[in-house]
Amino acid sequence: MSDPEARPVSPVFFERRTYRRRRLQDAARILPLIGAFAWLIPLLWPRGAEDGPPMSQALIYVFTIWVVLIVVGAILSYRLTLGEAAEAERSQE
Repeated sequence: MSDPEARPVSPVFFERRTYRRRRLQDAARILPLIGAFAWLIPLLWPRGAEDGPPMSQALIYVFTIWVVLIVVGAILSYRLTLGEAAEAERSQE
């Protein structure tokens, strides 16, 4: 009385290296969006001499975000190229 077409569903298995590489690629794709939102945060700060932070703090914030994006992008790029090099070596063997 079991349906012959109903087979047990096996879990989808991805190799750990492939899964991590894809997550790194996803992170690299979303990094510019995160950076754009981070750069827009100073627009939400209150304006005026008494209410909001001085312009110098806003500029420091913007350039800090810029440097953080560069560093994170470089790390992601380095890790992705390491993964691609290792995958190329495995495919040659």
